[in-house]
This record gives sequence, C-alpha cells and structure tokens, in this order.
Amino acid sequence: MGKGRLEAFSDGVIAIIITIMVLELKIPVGDKLNSLWPLWPKLLSYILSFVYVAIYWNNHHHMMHAVEKVSGGVLWTNMLLLFWLSLIPFATAWMGENHFTLWPVVVYGFILMLSATSYIILARCLVSLHGKDSVFAKVLGSDYKGKLSVRIYAIAIGLSFIHPMIGFALYALVAAMWFIPDRRFEKKITSQ
Repeated sequence: MGKGRLEAFSDGVIAIIITIMVLELKIPVGDKLNSLWPLWPKLLSYILSFVYVAIYWNNHHHMMHAVEKVSGGVLWTNMLLLFWLSLIPFATAWMGENHFTLWPVVVYGFILMLSATSYIILARCLVSLHGKDSVFAKVLGSDYKGKLSVRIYAIAIGLSFIHPMIGFALYALVAAMWFIPDRRFEKKITSQ
C-alpha cells in the first residue's frame, strides 16, 4: 500500500491543528504594547504547542520518507497519533485561559504523553511491517529519546501536583530535546 495518501492526510490534519490554535488567540484590547501583557499565558501556551506540533510534523515527515510502504495497521496507528495531536488546541486554550492552573497543565501533559506514546506505537508498527532487520528498523534503533520523553511527561504530570509550572517547565524541556528534527531518518533519506 502506498504511503502518499497517509502523508497528505497527516499534513492536512496537522495544518488544521495549527490553524485552530492560532484562531484561539484573540486580539488584545488597546493599541499599546502593554495591552499584550494580559495575553502572556495564552501566547506562552501557543508558542509551546506550536513548537510541539512542528516537532511532530518534522519527525513524522522524516519517518514517512524513510518507509517504503504502509498497511492498514499503520493507517490506524497514524490516526491514533493524529487523534491525540488534535486535542492539543483544546488543552492549549484551556491551559492559557486558566494561567497554568493544575488540571489544565495535567491534561496538557496527559495529551502530550499519549501523543508521544502513539508516535512510538506508529514507529513500532512500521518496524513490524518492514521487518526487524530492515533498514527502517535499524535506523529507528531503540528510540531512547522517544521513550525518555514519555517518562519525563509522566514525571511532569506528577510534579504538577506540587506546582503546575514545574510540569510546564518539564514539557518545555522535552520540546527543547526534540527541537532539532530526528536526524536518524534524515540521514537515511539523504544516503539513498
């Protein structure tokens, strides 16, 4: 089964996710620079979420270019990833609107954790399709950074109960870890 439609659909969904997030940003009241100050929680939430969605798009793009084919299982695991990513605008708006209070920060982290878990499941499904000895499987390797991210999200969710900004800071740390696209797949693409 070809991968073109999966890539096109995923790109479209991710573009819509970003559009929904930006539409949540309301125009400030007033024309002075200080009129932006009341919006700082929403802007900060938006910036982090935009970075996350961009990271997922970059890494998904590189991963899909490294695969040769997809299957029905891959289509469904990709939909699972897109489902969790589609909830990011909701959690972003809730967190920004409520100035990083406990439950919005916890829900945001839960969505990030399940997005990361879904990405890992998608990658494992692709390994299963291509074979454990395939170039794709070798390039993916143990996916240490992906598994570490899920652990950090779980820790961040727990620490949010001490103070929500600890959780938010750890979410930002994971984004910083992934800011540069995953070079494993990029190297495979350029070597072919």
